[in-house]
Amino acid sequence: MYSTTEVAKLLGLSPAQVRGYVRSGFLQTIPADKKRLIFSFQDLVLLRTAKGLMDAQIASRRVRTVLKKLKDQLPTGRPLTGVAISAEGNRVVVRDGQTRWNPENGQGLFDFDVSALARKVAPILAKSARQARLQKEERSAEEWYQLGCDLEVAQPTDARDAYRRSIELNPSHADAHVNLGRLLHEHGELDAAEAHYRVALTARADDSTAAFNLGVVLEDAGKIDEAIASYESCLRIDARSADAHFNVARLYERSGRTMLALRHLKEYRELTT
Repeated sequence: MYSTTEVAKLLGLSPAQVRGYVRSGFLQTIPADKKRLIFSFQDLVLLRTAKGLMDAQIASRRVRTVLKKLKDQLPTGRPLTGVAISAEGNRVVVRDGQTRWNPENGQGLFDFDVSALARKVAPILAKSARQARLQKEERSAEEWYQLGCDLEVAQPTDARDAYRRSIELNPSHADAHVNLGRLLHEHGELDAAEAHYRVALTARADDSTAAFNLGVVLEDAGKIDEAIASYESCLRIDARSADAHFNVARLYERSGRTMLALRHLKEYRELTT
């Protein structure tokens, strides 16, 4: 548990801002006594989100209002930490799986910019994928990898096939393993994604992206100790990975290792302020 002062210091907020969020009613604070409040780690996660929105030039008062509305919009028992909250320009957007909406008016949103581009390029990319499969002269592993990168925006299935072909030609192509692992991860194939991230790290031991992604997929699979080890490995490669510090801090907190959680939160705070 954390005091108001500790929360403010860790996240770069003022105590007055923290108390303002408490008054908004979306935090699960606990009264330590008549004068003091204590905060959970989940409160820290929410306040980190709030600060990120303010850093994106969303006014503090508006952030508090948005989070309060969002709490009322979610099903009973569904925490705010269970959805992704971000700023797109001057608009706050919530993502829950494939669903996106504006919590200020409750309206559903569609990725118009990305989807419009995807619709335009999809026929071209589909043709490229067909030509690549029918081409008599074999492409190199790198060419298949580059084709996979191009296909991801509109043809993820073809992109996976391209990455697999790249790996067939060069089993040590770390980038192809990382990208294929990410697509499989997004598709819910956690075991397959984990395998590709591990191969990428075997081929390129200093790949911080592979180490971080491996930590995420292990966490999603409930393998907490292994996820911690992978995040720590990522940080040995890149000590300035703020997201790795935050994720491993969260897992240390969940497993009762408070001092380690605080150490990584401190590192996260120094990197993001």
